[in-house]
Amino acid sequence: MKRDFRFYIKLFISCFELSAFTFGGGYVMISLMRKKFVEKLGWLNEEEMLDFTVIAQSSPGAIAINTTLLLGFRLAGIPGAIITVFATVLPPFLIIYALSFGYSALQYNAVFQGVMRGMQAGVAAVITDVVIGMAKSVLKNRAKAVISLVLMIGAFAAVSLFSVNPMLVIAFAAVSGLLLFRDESGEKEDRK
Repeated sequence: MKRDFRFYIKLFISCFELSAFTFGGGYVMISLMRKKFVEKLGWLNEEEMLDFTVIAQSSPGAIAINTTLLLGFRLAGIPGAIITVFATVLPPFLIIYALSFGYSALQYNAVFQGVMRGMQAGVAAVITDVVIGMAKSVLKNRAKAVISLVLMIGAFAAVSLFSVNPMLVIAFAAVSGLLLFRDESGEKEDRK
């Protein structure tokens, strides 16, 4: 992939469009990023997108910003990271700035409230799509799927039923993943 001026413009426009037309938070944007950068443009593979999602979710900050930062860095290094983050932050900034002038007048408007409720339903559907898409990529390998499912249920039970500190659960899951799936990274290196 040639990283010329056109590439950087396309990267900026892609992230700008995703950010401008995504309502509902980072998970919604990740679903659309997957469709754009994995399926349509082919700049990333499914596993890289899943890895970016996991890293972005576990890092401090907004998941959409973290994911676009990783994506930009993977595609074009530091200039790519700067471009993708700027393109992701700019639309919400402009939209919030514009809406701040009229929100107080609209917040009790029945039509406006109906639009907001409708958007919530759409966001729920898109987040469900993200979960199903991520689950499909994890479930391709049966052994990995069973282990991942057991870890997921155990993590949920530890946090919600037994009030275990989430940081301990994340650390345990990271060590478990490292120990259980370490052979896969070696296999990938051998294939290259």
